[in-house]
Amino acid sequence: MITAHVFLAVSVDGYIARPDGDISWLLQRDDPTEDHGYADFIADKDMIVMGRGSYEKILAIDTWPYELPVLVLSGQLADAAVPEALQGKVSFSDLAPRQAMEALAAQGVRRVYVDGGRLVHAFLRSGLVADMVLTTVPVLLGSGRTLFGELPHDIDLTLVASRSFPSGLVQSTYRVNKDRVKQ
Repeated sequence: MITAHVFLAVSVDGYIARPDGDISWLLQRDDPTEDHGYADFIADKDMIVMGRGSYEKILAIDTWPYELPVLVLSGQLADAAVPEALQGKVSFSDLAPRQAMEALAAQGVRRVYVDGGRLVHAFLRSGLVADMVLTTVPVLLGSGRTLFGELPHDIDLTLVASRSFPSGLVQSTYRVNKDRVKQ
């Protein structure tokens, strides 16, 4: 059975980016001496599925950071050519989350890292997320892009673990209780 997993950072007031998509507030907190658990998180994943916004942000980085194959779900990019440097590393699709997961499962993919605010929200609305690792960054942005928007029903979570880091970041891992969805 295929499962979807989330690993994201949010500001204390719940934003994943400024209104214009800027994430410099997050990058300023990046401390290479402090392990926030990403290596452990990604170690058992087979694939990364991300939205167009995340893909375009990552393209702005000098070096492609992922070793795992990446599927970008985007209606705008579905028919676009993958850049030559990313051939064999990235593919584009306009499938909806559930259909994308079914297609990946048919390819033998079992554990997927879902990245990107809108895409994570779409996966949550579709009941596809198994768990979430949310790292709260000690900054108030005041406005911006939220990770969680309107949902068709409550999504019940169980706190699995929580820890803090010397930099002030607080990380919480939640399991999504699909059997206790409140409608």
